[in-house]
Order: sequence, then C-alpha cells, then structure tokens
Amino acid sequence: MQICILNGPNLNLLGQREPDVYGNTSFDTYLHTLRTQFPHAQIDYFQSNIEGEIIDAIHRFAPTHSFVINGGGYSHTSVAIADALRGTQARFVEVHISNIYARESFRHQLLFAPYAIGVITGFGLHSYRLAISYLLNYADQATN
Repeated sequence: MQICILNGPNLNLLGQREPDVYGNTSFDTYLHTLRTQFPHAQIDYFQSNIEGEIIDAIHRFAPTHSFVINGGGYSHTSVAIADALRGTQARFVEVHISNIYARESFRHQLLFAPYAIGVITGFGLHSYRLAISYLLNYADQATN
C-alpha cells in the first residue's frame, strides 16, 4: 500500500515548537521510525506551510495513495483543502498530535473530518502510527 503523510503549517517545527504540547521529537526522526515499523508500506511524506501546495499534493498523490493528514491550523479553516479531499475522493485518516478538544474552542471544528475514514486526536506522534496501522489493516472495510 502507498500512503502519503501530509502535514500542514508549522508541523515542520515539531521537536522545537511547544514541546509540552507537541513533544520534542522532530517529524523527520519519527518518519524514520514509522518506515521501520511498516516496512511493507511505501510511506511518502509532504509538508508545507502553503495551502495551495497542500492542495497540489492531494491532487498529485490521490490517484495512487491513501493519506494520513494533519492539516495543522488548516484543519479548522481551509474549505479549499476540504474541497480537494472531497473532490479527489481521497481515502484518508485525519490526525492531530494534541487533544484538540482539550484546547481552544476554535480547534474543535474540523473541516476535513466529514470526508475522512476517521479522526485520531491526542495520542502525540503515535496518532500517525495508529492511522497507518488502520489503513494497512482495516481501511478496505471502511464505509466513509
């Protein structure tokens, strides 16, 4: 299976930004761990702070890949990314590192979630591992 992890704005700062919320491991370090844990999956990675680049990545990868998407702040604000996910009929699991429901109320609205197989929030970087495990083992049974 081909999976693209798609990270939105400021997630390039993992390991540096608010370690009490996001931990102290960089995503590059964690990506190596994921690829080691799932050697039979092709795990591609794309991160951007620019909304249009994220949309272009969805268009590029959607025909061949399932996604694990952490849209960062765009998860709560980007109708355009939600439209790209819906328009390409991308198969994806939405993830969030922190428990968004224990944070500011504006983070409680997720614009991608209605089109997702499911949402995983609050398990730190392990949210990505849980999403990949689901895609590899159960996604064919999903009825989103």
